[in-house]
Amino acid sequence: MHTDQTKLKPNTSRIVLRIVFVALAVTTLTGLVSPPLALAAGLAFALTLGNPFSEISHRVAKILLQWSVVGLGFGMNLYAVWDAGKTGFGFTVATIFGALLVGFWLGRLLKVEAQTSLLVSVGTAICGGSAIAAVGAVLDADARAMSVSLCTVFVLNAIALLVFPPLGHLLGMDQQQFGLWAAIAIHDTSSVVGAAAKYGEQALTIATTVKLARALWIFPIALGLAAIMHRRAAKVKLPWFIFAFLAAAGIRTLWPHGEIAYDTIKQVAKLGLTLTLFLIGAGLSRDALKTVGLRPMLQGVLLWIVVSLSGLVAVQCIVR
Repeated sequence: MHTDQTKLKPNTSRIVLRIVFVALAVTTLTGLVSPPLALAAGLAFALTLGNPFSEISHRVAKILLQWSVVGLGFGMNLYAVWDAGKTGFGFTVATIFGALLVGFWLGRLLKVEAQTSLLVSVGTAICGGSAIAAVGAVLDADARAMSVSLCTVFVLNAIALLVFPPLGHLLGMDQQQFGLWAAIAIHDTSSVVGAAAKYGEQALTIATTVKLARALWIFPIALGLAAIMHRRAAKVKLPWFIFAFLAAAGIRTLWPHGEIAYDTIKQVAKLGLTLTLFLIGAGLSRDALKTVGLRPMLQGVLLWIVVSLSGLVAVQCIVR
């Protein structure tokens, strides 16, 4: 009898933990929780209690993010998307290659292992985890290099989502400036969109468009690295949801009379993004944090500071 009770307690605790986790996830879909708060809640839950659905939450978050981005496209006019893309093109090219060069130099200076250094640099320069996954596949990167670089970028990405909106207000940035700055300086698409959505509608349009245009650079960068290292680039995949986002914006532009339906899809997509950020936050475990060494984290922090400050200066000087 005592043995049965002993077995029952862990099972009961696990069930309660899962119920609480699901309840928090559902709460993010009510519209009462902001994207930064959802990410913070996921982080707090994972680091204190652990993620009871760790095996599936990552996959769900990835799919949900992609479809949420597509849904946001229904809320944007294609002409506005084009204007935002043109505005951000020069910044995109300059900051991507500038970040890669500075990242390479910092990695050498700090004596970070070569694969890890490159992956941290690519993740910072382009679009966080997606870029790391694509380039890691081309490099056949070992598991530790992938884990360290992903965790480094993820931690900084989470900090950026929480810090950037209040910092933008403190600096007196308008929505155009903030949207462009967020797309340049925040790593992952999810946090870029989350921070911009918190700042305003115009910031959301600009940040989403510029960040997705930036994500397209995964393909040429990965191909270039494959050529340099004499590897096949068959594993590099084009991010389909970017083209679906443009198609959604095109549908709204060409057939504008379904405004109510389009706005409904957009609002559902925002809620989906909030849930995505909760799941992403819940994906960071204490074990993952332990894998990050001081040098890779220092490289990531210094590179992020350089990209953020240079992007901030450029945006405030040029975009008026």
